[in-house]
This record gives sequence, C-alpha cells and structure tokens, in this order.
Amino acid sequence: MTVYILEDEINILKHLMALVNEIPYLQVVGYSGEIAKAQEEIPALQPELILADIQLKDGNSFTLFSRIDVTASQIIFITAYDQYALQALNLGAFAYLLKPIETTVFEEAVDRCFKKSEQQKFNQHQLEIAANHYKGGTRPRRVALRSAEYTQIIDIEDILYCKSDRGYTTFYLKNGSSILVSKVLKEYEALLPEETFIRCHQSYLVNGNYVSKYYKEGYLEMFNGETVPVSDRKREVVLSFIDKI
Repeated sequence: MTVYILEDEINILKHLMALVNEIPYLQVVGYSGEIAKAQEEIPALQPELILADIQLKDGNSFTLFSRIDVTASQIIFITAYDQYALQALNLGAFAYLLKPIETTVFEEAVDRCFKKSEQQKFNQHQLEIAANHYKGGTRPRRVALRSAEYTQIIDIEDILYCKSDRGYTTFYLKNGSSILVSKVLKEYEALLPEETFIRCHQSYLVNGNYVSKYYKEGYLEMFNGETVPVSDRKREVVLSFIDKI
C-alpha cells in the first residue's frame, strides 16, 4: 500500500517514517512539509494512503484536498488539534489521530485502512472480470471466493447452489463442500451466467444444470438429493427456466 506523508515537523516526520517502515505492506512513495509541493506530488503519485498534518507553515491540508482529486486515496489526519475532527470527517477522512502518536492506535488505524483498500481492490477486480467477459460475449468460467481466511478460485460449473443469510453468501459445491463469503447474493447473481443460474428464492441461487426435479409443493431437488425452496413469486420464472433446459 503506497503512502504519502504531509508533515512539516521534522521529528514527527521521522517518527511517522519509522512507524511506516515497521509495517511490511506499506511503502512511502513521497513526503513533504509544504502544501505547494504536496499539491504537485500527490496527483502525480496517486498514493493509496495519505498521512497528513492539518496546519502547516504555508497553509492547511483541508484547503489542499479541496483543490486536488484525492478520491483514489484514503486519508488519515494526524494533528495536535482536536477541533478539526468534524471538518476532517466531513472531508471523508478514514481516521483522525492526535499527537503524540500512539503506536498501537496508529497501527490499528492503518490496518483497518489496508483491509478496506484490499476489499475495494477485490471488488473492483471482480467487476472488471465480469465486464471484460460481457464485452467479449462470454461469461467467466471461474470465480474468486474470498472468505475470512483465504481466497479460493473455483470453477463455476462446480457450484451446486448459493444461499444468502444477512449479508453473507454460502456456496455449496457439487463435491459436498461449502464456502462462506461476506458478500451479498445479488453481487454473485450479476456475475454468474444467467443462462445457467436461476434465482428461485430471495435467499437461493441454483445451478440449473444440477436440478433433477421440480415439486409443485414449491421446491427443487438437486442431483445429490438436496432440496432448495422455490418462492411463490419465483414459481413462474423457475418453470420457464426449466422448460428451456
């Protein structure tokens, strides 16, 4: 994660550099103690994280950030003054830390920032994959599923069905295993091929290739004997989908 530091007090700048250097996933790409210099460097460097003092000798960083585009960066303000907190939050700051800098507080803020950045990159990557396949007239054959411990790449044809539960989605695979991911089902419904997957219920998305029976009572039986509910609202859509298989 690339970092730009805006700080005009030499001792604090050195301290920040030392803290950053202790965190392996951070890399300082630039630093300045002047608003004018930062105004030129930040747009050119496009850092993922900006560590910024607020009141500098030649101006304040709020004014700087109103002049340049920092939407691609996350900002952690580090200042001796607590009266700027509301203004910082209104600007969209990720965190607001007071001097003197406490190592633990700094590390926790940066860690949360890094995790948010990685999740945004992952989401963007998934969207780009889907968009590229749409442009080419094809759908992706594999999908990356990110759990709390790891990211697993699976073949789409191995998915039996998906089940949502309060912001989480569980993928049930034809080999009997399952993977829980912290993303909503709607995102995967847009990604998976609509000619193969059917939303049969608010909480379920099934792979039509593995449906063996439809019961009038309102459920589907999969090839392995598992059953998936069909809501009344989705009944006609499901029947139409089955007719095309």
